[in-house]
Amino acid sequence: MNTVEQLPAHVDKGKGRALEPTERTPLLGSSSTAIEEATVPADSRRRLRSTLTTVFLISLSICILGFVIIALLAWSYASRASHLKPEDILNDDLVFAGPDRVDVLNITDDGVWLNVRGRIGIDAGRAIDIGSDPDDGVFRDIWKTIGRWSVRTLDRVSVNMTTIRITPEYDTSVTLVYLDIPPIELPLSVDPPKDMSWLTPVSRPVHVRLTSNSTVVLQFLKDSWRRGALAVRAEVGQATIRGGGLNSESWRSNFRGKLSNIRTSIHIRLPSIPGLPHPGKNVPFPSIANLITLKSFNVSSEPDKLILHATASVLNPASPSFNLSVPSLPFVISVPNKNDTTPIPLASVSSVPFTLTHPNITLFLDGSVLPISTKSFSVISSFVTRYLSGEPNTILVSSPLLPPAYAVEAEFPAPIPRPQILRNVTIKDMKIKPTGSVFLASGIVQGRVVLPAGMHVGLDILRVLPDVLIFDGEVPPSPGPIQVQGVLMDKNKKKHADPDLPEEPPLPDPLPEHAFGHIRPDSWLPAVSVPATAEEGDGAAYAISAKVVDVPLEVLPGRQKEFSNFVGKVIFGSEGATAGIQGFAAVTVTVEGLPLHGPGRKDGEIVLSGLPFQGSVRIGKRSLLMGHEPNLEQVLDNLGLSIPL
Repeated sequence: MNTVEQLPAHVDKGKGRALEPTERTPLLGSSSTAIEEATVPADSRRRLRSTLTTVFLISLSICILGFVIIALLAWSYASRASHLKPEDILNDDLVFAGPDRVDVLNITDDGVWLNVRGRIGIDAGRAIDIGSDPDDGVFRDIWKTIGRWSVRTLDRVSVNMTTIRITPEYDTSVTLVYLDIPPIELPLSVDPPKDMSWLTPVSRPVHVRLTSNSTVVLQFLKDSWRRGALAVRAEVGQATIRGGGLNSESWRSNFRGKLSNIRTSIHIRLPSIPGLPHPGKNVPFPSIANLITLKSFNVSSEPDKLILHATASVLNPASPSFNLSVPSLPFVISVPNKNDTTPIPLASVSSVPFTLTHPNITLFLDGSVLPISTKSFSVISSFVTRYLSGEPNTILVSSPLLPPAYAVEAEFPAPIPRPQILRNVTIKDMKIKPTGSVFLASGIVQGRVVLPAGMHVGLDILRVLPDVLIFDGEVPPSPGPIQVQGVLMDKNKKKHADPDLPEEPPLPDPLPEHAFGHIRPDSWLPAVSVPATAEEGDGAAYAISAKVVDVPLEVLPGRQKEFSNFVGKVIFGSEGATAGIQGFAAVTVTVEGLPLHGPGRKDGEIVLSGLPFQGSVRIGKRSLLMGHEPNLEQVLDNLGLSIPL
């Protein structure tokens, strides 16, 4: 009998091993399982959104808070900057060292363009009070630290100013000079060192325009010298400030500002200049003659002009650290005209480019004599005569680049030692003959014309006019040469028909010792001149001669006795007698290359008068008795004279 064994049923007590899929396994599970699995990602997304929202809000809050903090910081810095006074910035925060060097770029009628080099910087930390301070608290230190970082990040600002007006501090109603400066970069610094090492080198062109009122400038210089310092006030209408450099456009350019009505006072103490009194304590302003010294002067002839070369020394008032380069500058030398307010231009010269040297600046000048009009003959003749006579002349120095009002009066010094233009003067073959109640003199005047050192010009001496005092014996020594004191004439003398003849000066008062006679022709004496060998240290030299024929010899007032003694020596002396001669001469010369023209004159003709000379001549018995008068004693009686026995 077959017995069927029944097996117990399988009970699943947990998760078992997954069954291997077969061909009959369904492709899709039950729907309940899919729903359970879909709920898991939805919860994750909600949690992610919540997390992101929280992060965003926190970040936004931080950003807003940071923005607010930055805005507050910026407002605090801007508030401090907005309350800055321009005067405080210029006086306390802006530091300029120099100028270290100034180069003259161009000179025009409108002013001078200079290139100024120096060192500059702004202590921004001091300006807005963000400099380091060990006494600051934590929060203030953090505030300053952020401010210093901001300034360093900004780095620099660009400033564009209107025209700067410079006035005397004591009178702002007048203007001394106008300055125009192109836009400039100003570097910013915080916590700079005590020295000047933090300053940034800068080089900028500056346009300088002087006021046309030279009286104001001259008075300001005089007052400043008396006070010992330059005290001026600088005024700027407006200054526009922009962050960053001049040629850069970045976020820094958004920082902009504007300052208006800027005014500040500037005081510069005048240095002591060697050779001059120390400025201050009401010391008067030195004359131009104390500042400029003419070292050498040379003039030479060319066929169509006179060439000038001169060397001058100028005191340098600047400090040794200051450097200046100046290009060639034109100048006009004029002579004051007593008969007219308009001076007479005499020469045009230009300086050789130069730089500053210490203690003096050496100027080299080159130029030529300007054409001289007919009406200027007498003024130029007087100028040359004074120079050749060893007397200084007043000149006016101006420049076509400056207004005429800035002409400076200076002294053209006389040559030292005093030149002796007429030398070795004598009267060869001198004859004195009695005629009627007078004595007439004849002979040949001879001498040498020697120009001062440096004057190498071609001369042709056409005529001379001697004015001679005659002495019994050699001319006695005197304290100084006889000076021409005026142009007064003796009322008893006849007037000369020649209008070109120099006026006769009065006799010296008192009369020199042993002088007894006076000779002066009534007309020019034709002269002949030839070049002569010049001695070392002299200018050009010429030998001159002129014939004197029957010129009256006037016995000086109160000197009849001296004349009688001299005649006695001539008559009774075995070798005659020596007569000293002293006086002045006028000469008419033509100067090669002198651009001087006038009706009836040769080119370059000029009259020189008042040239002193001295010499001697020996007169014998034959010279005195030669004539047609048979009785010399009768002539002497007519003159009220007697021959001492």
